[in-house]
Amino acid sequence: MATITVRVDDETKLKASDIAEDFGFDLSSVTRAFYRQMVRERRIPLNLSYEPIPNEQTLAAIREAEEIAQTGRQRFKNADEMFDSLGI
Repeated sequence: MATITVRVDDETKLKASDIAEDFGFDLSSVTRAFYRQMVRERRIPLNLSYEPIPNEQTLAAIREAEEIAQTGRQRFKNADEMFDSLGI
């Protein structure tokens, strides 16, 4: 049996511990399961993607949509009314 030491900041360890405990595990059990999954699947079972950060134009559209939803500003009964207001 080998021993592995992993260095991680206190906050990360605490949060990871809380999540593991919610599932009824401790961090050592989760680490062993992770290694076993690596061996079984012959890959590193991580999702290395991230949520894209919206650009400024998208953020402006989100803010505008939130404002419209909150204030009830200009709503349309149908698509024709919307197109008419846009001059299309």
